[in-house]
This record gives sequence, C-alpha cells and structure tokens, in this order.
Amino acid sequence: MSDTKYLIALSSIPEIGPVTIKKLISVFKNPKAVFDARIDELLSVEGIGLNRAKSIRNYSGWKCLEEDLRGLKEKGIGVITFEDEEYPELLKELGDAPLVIYVKGDIKKEDRYAIAIVGSRKPTAYGVSVTERMAGELASMGFTIISGLARGIDTAAHMGAVRCGGRSIAVLGSGIDVPYPPENKGLLERIAKSGYVLSEFPPRTMPNRENFPRRNRIISGLSMGVLVVEATFDSGSLITANYAIEQGKEVFSIPGNINSVNSSGTNELIKKGARLVQRSEDIIEELAPILRGLIKSREKAKVEVSDEERRLCDVMTGEPKHVDIISRESGLPASTALGILLGLELKGIVGQTGGKRFYLMV
Repeated sequence: MSDTKYLIALSSIPEIGPVTIKKLISVFKNPKAVFDARIDELLSVEGIGLNRAKSIRNYSGWKCLEEDLRGLKEKGIGVITFEDEEYPELLKELGDAPLVIYVKGDIKKEDRYAIAIVGSRKPTAYGVSVTERMAGELASMGFTIISGLARGIDTAAHMGAVRCGGRSIAVLGSGIDVPYPPENKGLLERIAKSGYVLSEFPPRTMPNRENFPRRNRIISGLSMGVLVVEATFDSGSLITANYAIEQGKEVFSIPGNINSVNSSGTNELIKKGARLVQRSEDIIEELAPILRGLIKSREKAKVEVSDEERRLCDVMTGEPKHVDIISRESGLPASTALGILLGLELKGIVGQTGGKRFYLMV
C-alpha cells in the first residue's frame, strides 16, 4: 500500500499526468523516492519545470489521502495500480494509461471483448431505442458494454446491457463517490453488480467540465471498438471516436436523418470511413479477424454452453453450414440462431466462413 499511496499523491497533482509520472518513477525507481528528491534532482527530469518540482516538494495532502484510503474500503471501492494483475489489459496498452484507477465491482478477463457505445446527452427517441437494442444484443452475445454514465445515449447503453443480464463498464468524469448525473446513482450500483465502475479521479473529485474529454480516452481504450449512435458536430462523443482512431480501434456509426442536428456528427463519421451500422451483426463482421485472433489465444479451458447453444451444436459438424439450414434443423428462428452462433464464435466453439456459414471448431 506504500507505493499505492505515493502513486495516488502523484496522480492528484494537477500539473502531472501519467506520462510524466512514468518518467519520474523510471528515474527515481519508486513513487516514494520522487517525493524525497531534492528540487534540483526533480529539475533534471525531462518535462519537470520549476512549478512541477515545487508542486511535488510542497505536496501537503497526506492527511486527506489517508482518510480517503480508509473510507474507500467502507464504500466498496478498490484501488488498482498499473502494476496490479487486475489492471485491465487493454487499458495498459495506452501510453497515457492512468497509474491508479478506482474501481467498484469486479474486473474480469472477458471484459477485453468490449464495445463502447457513446452519443448525445439529448438523444431522440430513435437514438435511445437503437442504443438499447444494440447494447442488449451485443451484451447477449457476450460483449461487455462500455459507456460514460452520462445522460442520454450513455444511460441507454448501460441500461440495454444490464436489462438483459450482460456486463457493463461505466467510466466516470468524477470520483466514484460523486455519481454524475445524480439521478444515475441507482444505475451506477446496478453496473457495479454486473460489471464495474471506473474512475481515474480520486474520491471527492467533482464532475468538472475538463474531466470528461480526458476520461474519453479510457472509454475507447477499454474497448475493441467505439459505436457512436447520435452526435452533433461538436459532440464529446467525437472526441471518443478520435481517441479510438489514434489507438487503432474500430469506429462504428449509426446513420441518421440528414436533417437532424443529432445525426450531423455520426453521418460525418461515416463519410470519413467509419463503418455504417444497421444491426449488431455489422459490428461482429467488422471485428471478425480480431475476434478470431483473440479466440485462438484464449486458454482452452472448460467452456459452458446453454441448452440452446448445445441444441445448435448438435446439428453442426466440421463442415460449414448456412445459418438458414442450422435454423431449420434446430427448430430455432434464424435471427435467434444467428445471435447464438455469434456467441458461440466468441467462445471459440464455432467458426464462420463467408455468407453466414458456420462450422464446429471443437
């Protein structure tokens, strides 16, 4: 906990970000040594000017920090550092990944199969219904749904996932003990039970405007791709999409009414090359090469299958078979069969060739 305490202290200094903290630790070997260093030693580190050096030397928040650490456990909030095994593996790949994150809920390995869904805080009824349907379908297939707990599309994305019993991750622009917006406090608790809530901001951090663009890199960083449902030209959702592009992630966009301001940003994304999405399967098809690579690298441990999944497996062989034939032979509707087959593909049990033809891999 000693290193954790000093990492939290470094992370709480406004002028010092994750990249600078990594530089300091590489020079001084551990977080405590950074605070023990003299001004001239701090100034010798690239990027540390006099103001930053003084902020480190004059740090005086130790008493509040100790109180916060004692209170976190009582609130069920965990503190995870970059070196901890529980730290999300996709987030670790970011050059500016936070050195300390605060988490409520359980992080699981399968959360690397995640799709971020973001959009307008003032969506249309169309946007809300599409979001809830997409989030629910993707969650039912085994994807974790990530968003920012904001009003509008974010809320609809989380609700779509938790209503169908799926996992969801909420990334906050405030401290976890400062739910924002306030009316989503109950939703935050539901997400914590069926996924987790994450913030890089320490307890008592208010939802200041500048925090939200910063947290957007985490939303995209935790995901395999970002789906933008509705967004104006100046929407913060486009910041998340831009982060996804910089991080090498896929960007998806729901087309909208050309006369609607809420669709101006999403339609522009499509013009610039984002994958146009009309159904959840469009996302699966785009991610198929990545999913196959991840599936091959997963441990071949025991994989649990439901009765419906087993029902489909019983009518399949190693030879590719079209989904319509599988549907007819299993007695399940084609749309239901397709969703189940895509879930089996995520589990590494079923493979897919072109034209929606599936075969057993195990």
